[in-house]
Amino acid sequence: MDCIRIRGGQPLRGRVEIDGAKNAALPLMAASLLTDQPVTLARYPELGDTRSMLALLRRLGVEVTPAGPCSRSLALVTRRVASTTADYDLVRRMRASVLVLGPLLVRSGQAEISLPGGCAIGTRPIDLHLRALADLGAVIDLEGGYVRARAPRQGLRGARIRFAQVSVGATENALMAAVLARGETRIENAAREPEVADLAQCLTAMGAGIEGIGTSTLQVQGDTAFRPASHRILGDRIEAGSYAAGALITGGRIELAGAPADAMTATLDVLRSVGARIELSPDAVVVGRSGALTATEVETGVYPAFPTDMQAQLMAVLCLAGGRSRIVENIFENRFMHVSELVRMGARIRVRGRAAEIDGVRKLLAAPVMATDLRASLSLVLAALAAEGESVIRRVYHLDRGYSRLEAKLQAVGATIRRAAEDGET
Repeated sequence: MDCIRIRGGQPLRGRVEIDGAKNAALPLMAASLLTDQPVTLARYPELGDTRSMLALLRRLGVEVTPAGPCSRSLALVTRRVASTTADYDLVRRMRASVLVLGPLLVRSGQAEISLPGGCAIGTRPIDLHLRALADLGAVIDLEGGYVRARAPRQGLRGARIRFAQVSVGATENALMAAVLARGETRIENAAREPEVADLAQCLTAMGAGIEGIGTSTLQVQGDTAFRPASHRILGDRIEAGSYAAGALITGGRIELAGAPADAMTATLDVLRSVGARIELSPDAVVVGRSGALTATEVETGVYPAFPTDMQAQLMAVLCLAGGRSRIVENIFENRFMHVSELVRMGARIRVRGRAAEIDGVRKLLAAPVMATDLRASLSLVLAALAAEGESVIRRVYHLDRGYSRLEAKLQAVGATIRRAAEDGET
């Protein structure tokens, strides 16, 4: 198993190219199951999670080829669905595998999906996915760790779906199923995340009729006649925010090329409150520091609020901010597992229920630490970049799920970072 070694204390300066968003790419890839027409995705991010999704899609019958000379574009074609079963061996690696449920069900009339795995950051039931599909007429059984769903003989039908709470994945599954259901579907209390809008825009390019994109109410015309489509994946707002935090915690200055500034307003506002100087241009965000880091208070929430996927990275920055900061985590009940590892590096943090109080310290010290989930991993990288000495971060397979070429990108902006085997060999 690999680890990452980081010698801290060097300000990060330079340019980082932001990849396509992982959380946009995964549903876009699943949408290729809806049609026998080619779907070409540009700005494809090469990540652990996207590789897992490709392995699953290939098992289901999707043909995947590089599109043109740019290896970061993929063409996906599902001439026929070869299997309607997503088994445990593949689904356990990644929670987003459940996104194939709606497309398989609406195209083939049946689907059998293992209950998903993923990061251990709290209970994330798929009840909302299943209720939405049931609203469209699906018959669903849970048995032996699998979801078994089938459509009536006439296929799924349009319906009114109202989510009891906002769910990105459930909105995406319902949206993909609705474009092939008979008649019109109205999705209320839909997630407004930019990644959901990105999926809707791609489905529109494929031939779907969708109104209300970017709002909490989506009106979908079913019985879509699909056509070949090309789509450029939205820039990853969480990757961009993570590198922005790197500039802030090290006192450097980074140009985030391709960062989706319009989609990360809440993150940029919070970073400004901590001490960031931010410059915006049509195709980049530049982040530096205007002075000493200062304490702040923030709560995570559904979009457009501050994202839970930036909570751990912000906490690392606040470890060095003057005064007492407070973060309230409103999305996941178990997303402070990085706290104990930051404390090992000299941070002063107390957790009280869903709130964490951070008293800023003058410096962090290098230590061996262990990642617990994807975003927690990046918080430890950030702390190590600012710490005195060499830190060793273990379980870095979490990082590989969501950050492409992390070491190379950080080296390019001045970090002393390398990947090594845990026995010390590079």
